[in-house]
Amino acid sequence: MKKLLTAAIAVFILYSCSDDLTEGNNSDSSQQKELLSPEQINKYVDQQLQETGDVDWTNAPAQILWSAAVNGDMMLNIGYGTDDDYFAETKSNEINDLKNQILEIVADKESLTEKEVLIDDHDFFYQLEVSVTRIETIQALQNLQGIRYIDPIGYSYEMAGEQKSNSGCNQSPDNINTADYTNISPGARMPWNFNIHNIDDAWNYSTGSGVTLAVIDTGLTPNNYLMNAGFNDGASTGRNVQRYGNFIDSSWWWSNNVDGPNDRCGHGSQMASVAAAPRNNDKLPVGVAYNSNLVVYRSTEDVVLNDYHERKGVSEALRTLGNRSDVKIISMSIGYVWSIGNIKDAVRYANSRGKLIFAAGGTSTSFTNWYGVIFPASMSETVAVTGIKDNGYNRCDVCHSGSKIDFTVTMQRANNSNRTVPVLGFNTGQQKYVGGSSVATATTAGIAALVWSKNPSWTKTQVLNKLKQSAHFYPNRNSSYGYGNIDALQAVQ
Repeated sequence: MKKLLTAAIAVFILYSCSDDLTEGNNSDSSQQKELLSPEQINKYVDQQLQETGDVDWTNAPAQILWSAAVNGDMMLNIGYGTDDDYFAETKSNEINDLKNQILEIVADKESLTEKEVLIDDHDFFYQLEVSVTRIETIQALQNLQGIRYIDPIGYSYEMAGEQKSNSGCNQSPDNINTADYTNISPGARMPWNFNIHNIDDAWNYSTGSGVTLAVIDTGLTPNNYLMNAGFNDGASTGRNVQRYGNFIDSSWWWSNNVDGPNDRCGHGSQMASVAAAPRNNDKLPVGVAYNSNLVVYRSTEDVVLNDYHERKGVSEALRTLGNRSDVKIISMSIGYVWSIGNIKDAVRYANSRGKLIFAAGGTSTSFTNWYGVIFPASMSETVAVTGIKDNGYNRCDVCHSGSKIDFTVTMQRANNSNRTVPVLGFNTGQQKYVGGSSVATATTAGIAALVWSKNPSWTKTQVLNKLKQSAHFYPNRNSSYGYGNIDALQAVQ
């Protein structure tokens, strides 16, 4: 996840919120009804991130939530029901009554019809997207029972004057140092850090055969033969790769122009490569689980989930993958600084369907990586991973750490921050270095595929427990690095 939070670099400057940003939700003062700018909203965001590590939009002062909604295309995503009852193919009468009550309140406060305020009524999750312009609507919703969250889904930190981000995107090839790989049969290159995790020895027991691993990211390049028609090349046979796209590349929320599965960034292709690139004689980097099946979703433009369509795309990919019986593992080297309601619902759902979900702990500039583990890695339903250097438990230059990290991967040379993990390049025959918690996450997902392939009848809990038992600090947890580095050989024995 290269440079995650770069577009939000100002987060590291901590502001003290003035009294008008922290008064009660239902104040009727004229000051409370003044629309705040993104800069003013972000002062509250900064304070929340520093104090709690997240932003609780639902219980924020009404002026804050209203201003964020209006600045974010006047949209709210409302999750209703209960923590245990948040999805169904067919909604119960009680749930439909609650949904109708929400719509009635919004329509009444906005002086519009229910049809005019409704943007989307989700067909599965108990979620509504509505249009709001008035603070009275916010106040009424905050006082309604049965609301799980109120999320200004169109608002992002970057609205305070920042350019649209392209964080983590880079398609240019690199020259790989000969010390950063080992030549292995039948003519592939094994990245230098695989040996540290005993992945090469683990291959004597498992190569990922029979397991389907999914990557939700920026898609998969059509320009690299080995990640398309050549996916079964060499020692990597009897498997398949599938490419999907549900991201809508538009600044208009109402657009429905899905532009396909092709990676236009590079990041998703890199993550797919480190997890499952083929082992052949082309003298190029091999992936961890080089015999696993692969599913890649283009659900984002880059690694920062700051866009309405990215948030919708990731949520829908998680739901779809959750319903696929063949998919065992989901890898997400993407995220954001605060929780996003519709993605949180989808993560919980995929987890409930037995999927083992790995998420990047966070990657950013050294000026912003004071922040702890980002969302969705911060969720208990995901497995959070970060990267360290090859000189002990020292986090990589752009990696996050914290109490919510579960595992680490050695992925950066201590004496050279540019020498990270070699992977396949964007085009056929090319190679590239990739670093941060992104590559650490995809690597760990690949190790999990080795374990699950060796033990096909296991549940996700059994696989995760085996990973923990094979990690450096087990049975203890390090306060910043969780269970630490996984010994892949031990994990498959």
